[in-house]
Amino acid sequence: MIITVSRQFGSGGREVGKRLADALGLTYYDKELVTEISNHTDLNESYVSSVLESGGFRNYAFTFGRTMPFVSTTPAPVTDVLVAQQKIIKAIGEKGNCVIVGRSADVILKDFKPFRLFIYADNDSKIARCRARAPEGEHYTDKQMIRRFKEIDSGRRKLHDLLGVHPWGDKAGYDLMINTTNVNIKAIIPALAEYIKNSTK
Repeated sequence: MIITVSRQFGSGGREVGKRLADALGLTYYDKELVTEISNHTDLNESYVSSVLESGGFRNYAFTFGRTMPFVSTTPAPVTDVLVAQQKIIKAIGEKGNCVIVGRSADVILKDFKPFRLFIYADNDSKIARCRARAPEGEHYTDKQMIRRFKEIDSGRRKLHDLLGVHPWGDKAGYDLMINTTNVNIKAIIPALAEYIKNSTK
């Protein structure tokens, strides 16, 4: 079983993924992928994260082959990150029994037929969730946080749409979409895990 979790920033997608992995006894991958890509490319983790999460590649032109991306006009480090991402995620997919959060895993692993989740929420819920987990002393206005949501989601959409057929967030590209607005994520996991098990038999 492979589950991929695409998510809007602040919607609780990471929590959904981690709790699902625990409930189903699957290996969980999220930020660990950034570390693996960093080790594979000898590039700084913050740089790798900026490419994959914040659209650090967005000013460059890309062309992609069928099995592995060929990046024609990008700096070599960006190319290295994108190629390493596909290699590492496909290697994880071959092992199976995992939950992967983000990193366009739903399209990279399309041939493995993963169960594809998309998690979203309204801005008020995302703001509340981000404030609840924010480091002490971190203060952003609502407008600043909404701007940040848009920036991060724009980067995620950019990379996903370069690789995928369906646009990021398009219901046609997912098996289940969950609105976590005012939802206790922990409470829905047992039913969600059971639904996924029944759907992947």
